[in-house]
Amino acid sequence: MKTIFGPVNSRRFGTSLGIDLSPALKQCNFDCLYCELAPAQPVIRQQQTVDVDTIMTELAEALKRHSDIDDITLTANGEPTLYPHLDRLIEHIDAIKGDTRTLILTNSATLVDPDTFNILLRLDQVKLSLDAVTPEVFKKIDRPAPGIRIDTIVDAVRRFSSAYKGDLYLEILFVHGINDSDDEIAALDAVLRTLVCKRIDIGTIDRPPAYPVQGLSYGELHTIAGKFDTDLPIHIASRTHAESCRSSYSENEIVNTLDKRPLTMDDMQLLFDTPTMERLKKLIDTGKIVTETGSGIPFYLPAGNLHRKRQKNT
Repeated sequence: MKTIFGPVNSRRFGTSLGIDLSPALKQCNFDCLYCELAPAQPVIRQQQTVDVDTIMTELAEALKRHSDIDDITLTANGEPTLYPHLDRLIEHIDAIKGDTRTLILTNSATLVDPDTFNILLRLDQVKLSLDAVTPEVFKKIDRPAPGIRIDTIVDAVRRFSSAYKGDLYLEILFVHGINDSDDEIAALDAVLRTLVCKRIDIGTIDRPPAYPVQGLSYGELHTIAGKFDTDLPIHIASRTHAESCRSSYSENEIVNTLDKRPLTMDDMQLLFDTPTMERLKKLIDTGKIVTETGSGIPFYLPAGNLHRKRQKNT
């Protein structure tokens, strides 16, 4: 198939059929340092497009073979919102998708356009990337097309998070020595605290990047997670170099760690050594550690923490 790929299984979004809206070449308004695609001059519009009928024919055939998927994901070799027929495509997908959810993975830049803003409001799920919020770091890591400004993007993301009725996710990809400074994290934290979203995924480079840059270890990502406001729904999405940071924690240290930042079971298996995992099991069995799944992924946290969160929400 030309445009449809998968199904792909994801810890974050379930089982998905992907639609590549730029299958022939990279067409993006960014040229990110960490991109897994080859470097390319950023563009503000697609030069080569696939017609909607072709996409829908291929999607209908794929849905017949894979009827149990969770999501139909709009993505691209580049930025999917540059696809000029996105409005009509979503209209056609909505007509045949049934209970399957729609999801788009976008770098957020085109939210400044009112038409794109309103089109994305119609999707069931939206994942926005926001790697940096200060102009210097934004230009350095995302290498945008001329005229794209991070202040207008942040303003659009803030407005979108207030207007959107579906499930909104944020993603930050950290690159060593680029956007991982305390100043940039503090600036990101200040912006994130003004947004309404279901989950914030932080990660790093998992595949060979376009440029000679380095990712962070899981331990470094865990430290960064602890620098964000504890009320933010932070999820560590990357597993790069995770095997090197298992340590021993007492029961009190486990409780204190999860009180500051709830973690998934995958996170804890990468952070805790074997004796610590046995202590964790005891805490779970005795009800001192419980799970919370409001963000779509099971997180473990102290029972008292969950009680405080419920009080805050009532």
